[in-house]
Amino acid sequence: MTLDLDITVRRDSFALSLELSVAAGEVVAVLGRNGAGKSTLLSALAGLLRPDSGRITLAGRVLTDASTGVHVPPHRRGIGLLAQDPLLFPHMTVAANVAFGPRSRGISRTDSAALVTRLLSDVDAAEFAARRPGQLSGGQAQRVAVARALASEPELLLLDEPFAALDVDAAPALRAMLRRVLRDSGRTALLVTHDPLDALVLADRVVVLSGGEIVEQGETRAVLSRPRTAFTARIAGLDLVSGVFGPSGLVVGDFVISGHVPAPIDEGTLAVAVFAPSAVAVHVSPPAGSPRNVFGAVVGGLEPHGDLIRLRVARSVDGPSWVEGLAADLTAAAVADLGLEPGVRVWLAVKAAEVALHPVAGGS
Repeated sequence: MTLDLDITVRRDSFALSLELSVAAGEVVAVLGRNGAGKSTLLSALAGLLRPDSGRITLAGRVLTDASTGVHVPPHRRGIGLLAQDPLLFPHMTVAANVAFGPRSRGISRTDSAALVTRLLSDVDAAEFAARRPGQLSGGQAQRVAVARALASEPELLLLDEPFAALDVDAAPALRAMLRRVLRDSGRTALLVTHDPLDALVLADRVVVLSGGEIVEQGETRAVLSRPRTAFTARIAGLDLVSGVFGPSGLVVGDFVISGHVPAPIDEGTLAVAVFAPSAVAVHVSPPAGSPRNVFGAVVGGLEPHGDLIRLRVARSVDGPSWVEGLAADLTAAAVADLGLEPGVRVWLAVKAAEVALHPVAGGS
């Protein structure tokens, strides 16, 4: 279901002013630091606040029109919300939680039960149907929350930092599950997140907010791997290489990047290798042994980065353009010991265990 909005919302000294369209079946990620306007956007879409000016339409229905006073209440908007907190009813079983939406819409008990069974299976939570929320782990509860959000068959699904409250071990499996569910259902969704990995795995397109305005937008991999603004580069905060997933890792031209695969990736599909600049070791001569990921490069620049020095690659020694722009974080002592400065040839090494290979939304 297509979403179109062109709104202005003012709150004290802050103003959100943006124009955005989300196509039917598209997943759009909204990135931005705290105070960028993400929560204000969600509140306007959900009907929790009225824009000072502008109009919001969903699937051809006018939800908000400041010029005519139209403002559809939240429960009649056809919008579902999945937040950080699963917000499950503690006194109900998992099955009853998921059935709450359909039953509230007048769907029969039999049809609701069939829907609940299908959705809990879709999110790999069928075995929890008879449990109560207090008996679930955080990851299990969030799976149930996904099923409950979908059970109301929303025309638009709002995802508000859905993995922020999960531990690092649970988040990859939840991302993979949600990616599969969104793709299989063709659901239109708007994802608000601080984490670029959420955008990489789930979103077809990314929108970057700063100061209540869109500062950059476009296809997810393009924006995060080749940011056009320093602000977007800071949001990404990681090294990213795009390629095609193969039997031995990520294939990028004649090079294969080895890494671990948190969630299954189909061979031949688009994927990315992601690693932190702090995971990159820098050598001024070829490293000993046989590290699996070694890139020859020329130092482009050195700049302060907190307590560390961030090295940026100017270009590759061997030719592949994807090495350009990679970053490595070193201590000031290491920079001095290695004699690093712009123009020096180096070898960058990254252990396979430090590299995560992720599928890309829309890449299959």
